[in-house]
Amino acid sequence: MGERVSSDNREVDVSIVLPIYNEKGHLRQELDRITVAMDSSPYSYELVVIDDGSTDGSLDELRQIDGIRLISFVHNRGSGSARRAGTRASRGKIVVWTDVDMTYPNDDIPQLVKELEGHDQVVGARTTEEGTHKFARVPAKWFIRRLAQYLAGVPIPDLNSGFRAFRRNVANQFLHMLPPGFSCVTTITMCFLANGYSVKYIPIEYSERAGESKFHWYRDTKRYAQQVVRMIFTFNPMRVFGPLSFLLLATGFGKLIWDLVDKNQFRVPINTFLLLFTGFQVLSIGLLADVLARLQRQNQDQEPATR
Repeated sequence: MGERVSSDNREVDVSIVLPIYNEKGHLRQELDRITVAMDSSPYSYELVVIDDGSTDGSLDELRQIDGIRLISFVHNRGSGSARRAGTRASRGKIVVWTDVDMTYPNDDIPQLVKELEGHDQVVGARTTEEGTHKFARVPAKWFIRRLAQYLAGVPIPDLNSGFRAFRRNVANQFLHMLPPGFSCVTTITMCFLANGYSVKYIPIEYSERAGESKFHWYRDTKRYAQQVVRMIFTFNPMRVFGPLSFLLLATGFGKLIWDLVDKNQFRVPINTFLLLFTGFQVLSIGLLADVLARLQRQNQDQEPATR
């Protein structure tokens, strides 16, 4: 049977990191649901709860709940900052990220952890969209996911699910890259994929949230897209520079041939030279960025999971 550890410093199997911002009213219910599931599992565990500057009395409610490790921010710093702090404070070999807004199937956390065997990260891929502003969220998320799939080179069923488990020793090398907001979940996915770590997706049911959503559809969607591109420029820049340089060079050489044939003399216009020069310059920048990214990975890599 599972054992909850909250007071000593010994290592545990699983650390469950729970960022909280103004979730008063259903905290105990959600924490009890997680506790019942983990107590009936074979894993020792801890609940690392981060109050992200709540103003609705959530912190007072949390202080009355026994058996949790509580971290409290004076001001709201964002979901990414809370998850980063909770992960750094974790003692588990495996870290689980989830929310306490009743949306994710937290009673399935033991199964999520079990699915991690032979993988570096497991993500709960939502089968439905229950968030607010569906008319805007669905097409925006589809576009960002397609962009991420192209840049990462692998299928991504759900890019920004907040329900996931991963190996802590792998994630530690990327924690400094997590942005403060919601796009932290996108970032941790892209960091794993771009560095060759395995990410497994399992379908989950996604319920309507309790309380008020903190997601701003335009601002946070823009941040998601920016973060996807930023991750690829950091880890696999040739996915961007390669096609762009090829397009410029192909256009430049095509125009060079056209100029020579059309004018029947060896005089090349300046715009043709500019196309070729720009293509070679973009390629050179991409190759240099790729070398730097590979050197960075060599200094940080953890061995991937094996079957």
